[in-house]
Amino acid sequence: MTTLNPPAPATESTIAMTAPGLTPRPGGGRGKRRARSTLLHVVLVAVGLLFVFPFIWMILTSFKTLPQLLKAPLSFLPAPFTIQNYIDAWNSVPFAQAYFNSIYIGVLVVVGTIITASMAGYAFARIRFRGGRVLFIVFLATQMIPAQVTLIPFYLLMSKLGWVDSHLSLIVPALLANPFAVFLMRQFVLALPRELEEAALVDGAGRFRIFWSVVLPNLRPGIAALSIITAINVWNAFLFPLVLLNTPDLFTVPLLLQSFQGQFGSVNYGLVMAASAISTIPMLIVFIIGQRKIISSMAASGLGGR
Repeated sequence: MTTLNPPAPATESTIAMTAPGLTPRPGGGRGKRRARSTLLHVVLVAVGLLFVFPFIWMILTSFKTLPQLLKAPLSFLPAPFTIQNYIDAWNSVPFAQAYFNSIYIGVLVVVGTIITASMAGYAFARIRFRGGRVLFIVFLATQMIPAQVTLIPFYLLMSKLGWVDSHLSLIVPALLANPFAVFLMRQFVLALPRELEEAALVDGAGRFRIFWSVVLPNLRPGIAALSIITAINVWNAFLFPLVLLNTPDLFTVPLLLQSFQGQFGSVNYGLVMAASAISTIPMLIVFIIGQRKIISSMAASGLGGR
């Protein structure tokens, strides 16, 4: 005699699978997520084009001749296409000297900032001393003070030191006191495992040896991002060089561009746009190359804070 197995009891999942109208549609939620993602990308691309349009307009205008700029209606694309504006702009003012000034000031400030900020960041992160936390908070709070507030006292101090109309007034203060750089390096040091330093301490290494041989090599991602950020800030600095520098041979690129606009701004916009492109493109290339390091450093700077 054949025995029949009793049917398995119905569960909520089997009822949901077999009940009419309750069968889940495969990919329904995935389609909604894909639609939202597509819409978000479209919005981001549109906003990105809105922000990049002035730069595109500057580049296109720099390749237009003066008759094209005076024609109505103004054409979007240059016709004919000419590079004469770049040649005239480069030869009209000493751009080569300004480039040299900005580059060597930037290199010295970047190297000095890396050294001082990494050492200060390591001290604030690892060395415990009385008042260290309060000192770090006060030091970081100085970043909230607008630069315009400290401009006159800073000028008077540079005048006392005899550094007015000298590149020393732009180099030395910038590499000695950078609260953001110190904060960034401190956060990267806090993210490092203490076991590395403890192992070096057991081997008899001192604080300086631990910093130089163990900590500093592991700070390379933060150092790379800090170098790019500092270089861009130094290259674009305008207010303090404008107040402190008087000799044209000492001008940086932004100062030379400002004087160039004063000479040709109401005469030929093509020349002005070409000069603006000459001063902007180098740092734009640097930012495009290092943007991932900058973004990753901004994310990592919030880790391990205490």
